[in-house]
Amino acid sequence: MAITAGMLNSCQQKENKVVETAEDTNAKSMLQGVWIDSDTQEVNFRAKGDTIYYADSLYQPAYFKIVGDSLIMGDNRQRYEIVKQTANLLWFKNSNSDLVKLQKSDNPEDAHIFESQKPKILTYTEVVKRDTVVTYDNQRYHCYVAINPTRYKVHRSTFNDDGVEVDNVYYDNIVHVSVYKGNECLYSRDIRKSLFDGKVPAQFLSQAILSDVEFYKVDSNGFHFDTTVCIPDGASCYMFDVTVGFTGKIRIRLLEY
Repeated sequence: MAITAGMLNSCQQKENKVVETAEDTNAKSMLQGVWIDSDTQEVNFRAKGDTIYYADSLYQPAYFKIVGDSLIMGDNRQRYEIVKQTANLLWFKNSNSDLVKLQKSDNPEDAHIFESQKPKILTYTEVVKRDTVVTYDNQRYHCYVAINPTRYKVHRSTFNDDGVEVDNVYYDNIVHVSVYKGNECLYSRDIRKSLFDGKVPAQFLSQAILSDVEFYKVDSNGFHFDTTVCIPDGASCYMFDVTVGFTGKIRIRLLEY
């Protein structure tokens, strides 16, 4: 009998779990359409299917669902408390617990914003080529740096004006560094941000790009390059001294954060 009760209790817990996590399809249906800010009347987003498309093309589309009184959005499944929802109104609390008030647009022109719009992927650094001639110990050297944007996507989470977490997508860079002594190549390789794996926090590196590599001096240790790994459009950067030795070996030293 105890086993039966235990099994029944277990089934009830599983059943309750299913009920708690079940998506509110009716609320999701009411969210379909174009929504505007109740105060400014500016277009905010469009809900279509299970995806939210933002009016700002710099923000990537986000998956969403409604569970209970929560609007859940994005890859990180951020939850926002719904204060009021009708067929034409949506009030919810953002990440700062501020109330965001939206209303469904009744202007067909507002939908045109999304018809031909494609989310933008930003190139943070344009192609840059630098050629530096230096002399050390009566020897002449050439240092070449070429910054090449790639098609490797880096997702960066940030917050829009409504306090809602959104994603920007950037292209990372690969930086080619070469050092020559006359016609002799001492070093010639591509530097990627993976080179700094373990030297910066993994969470930071996942949202960062290899921002810049620039020669700044030569001494007895070799050729020093200022190298920055940065969160795009943010103030957070790690700066490294990447030194190419005269034998072609490199050393990486953290300068500052």
